[in-house]
Amino acid sequence: MPLQITGAPSDPDLIRLPWDVPLEEWPVHHLVTLPRGISRHVVRFARLSGRVYAIKEISTRYAKREYQLLWDLARHDAPAVEPVAIVTGRTAPDGSELDSALITRHLQFSLPYRAVLSGSVRPDTLIRLLDALAVLLVRLHLTGFYWGDCSLSNTLFRRDAGAFAAYLVDAETGELHPAISEGQRAHDIDVAHVNIYGEMLDLEAGGLLHPTIDPLAFAEQLVERYHRLWDELTEDEIIEEVDWHRVDQRVRRLNSLGFDVAEMMVRRKAGTSRLIVRPKVVDAGHHQRRLLRLTGLDVEENQARRLLNDLDSFRVSTGLRHEDEAIVAHRWLAEVFQPVVNAIPADLRRKLEPAQLFHEVLDHRWYMSEAADKDVGLEAAVRSYVDNVLVHKPDENAVIVTSDPLSP
Repeated sequence: MPLQITGAPSDPDLIRLPWDVPLEEWPVHHLVTLPRGISRHVVRFARLSGRVYAIKEISTRYAKREYQLLWDLARHDAPAVEPVAIVTGRTAPDGSELDSALITRHLQFSLPYRAVLSGSVRPDTLIRLLDALAVLLVRLHLTGFYWGDCSLSNTLFRRDAGAFAAYLVDAETGELHPAISEGQRAHDIDVAHVNIYGEMLDLEAGGLLHPTIDPLAFAEQLVERYHRLWDELTEDEIIEEVDWHRVDQRVRRLNSLGFDVAEMMVRRKAGTSRLIVRPKVVDAGHHQRRLLRLTGLDVEENQARRLLNDLDSFRVSTGLRHEDEAIVAHRWLAEVFQPVVNAIPADLRRKLEPAQLFHEVLDHRWYMSEAADKDVGLEAAVRSYVDNVLVHKPDENAVIVTSDPLSP
């Protein structure tokens, strides 16, 4: 079978990579070094034409299956890595067959959990990772996706204001259905509990876990957080007819969690004046979509919430309460957001994505203003943040090329 690349590869140079060599033996000048999670397969990162691709060596059957699942998840707008292509028909110079390869686009500014937790792990950081993983699992289940191997290791994390956003990175054990069954959902939660318990024990053995953290109790927190979120999104609510305002309150709570409600199913409870209300949650990203519509900024959910809050503050402070929202958003973008981003020195902009930078500048301004007992202003906050905070941060979008004298 001849070499074949199937998919939507955006870079013709992909075909020129050394597919006749096992991935583990690829020359270093084809590769870039990025933080990599634990994987049962060989995974490498290659940079072509300024883009970075993750390449995983895997059997043909599973490469095709995972590629299709990732495309299906993309069509559902689920948080997962983007599939690019699969490479089949690989043979070594001696004629022996090599495993196929799955190519995905590297998720910029993302990190595996071990990179996020490098150094001594603080309990609040782990809590934020668990919250992100619980939201990811709920979103996948609402889509009808059974993961089969939910874990921190199979997830990538991006900073999202003060929290994290989680993305599925390994779908080979997954299944997509019109709706997930209760048995599949329960099994997914059990697998996540076992996997995370094992990962916590691994961190503990490596001396990376805070002594106050109990690995078993911590794994159980994921289950608790998952169930609380799932119940909030899906459970029936019984109300009196005169308490219809509680329905509006619930929709607002769901919006605050980042979920949109398409419709409400309402029926009368037999023999009573009570109503049974069930929301139909259709999508996450409530604040993302609003910010994107108003400004064109495509950011994470918590970042969008923070930026929208600042936009609303700008509206009040400039006396634009009664102005059209789109006009106010355009002014805020031009007068507040872009000047902050443009004030960051070019050599430091790769450290964090613009929305995260803006969020951290706002936090820095708040702390400076508290210390000074007055508003120090955005311009002073930006200067101080760059000089005292940003210069010391790691480059989360860095591509560190392995040194090699033959590298171009």
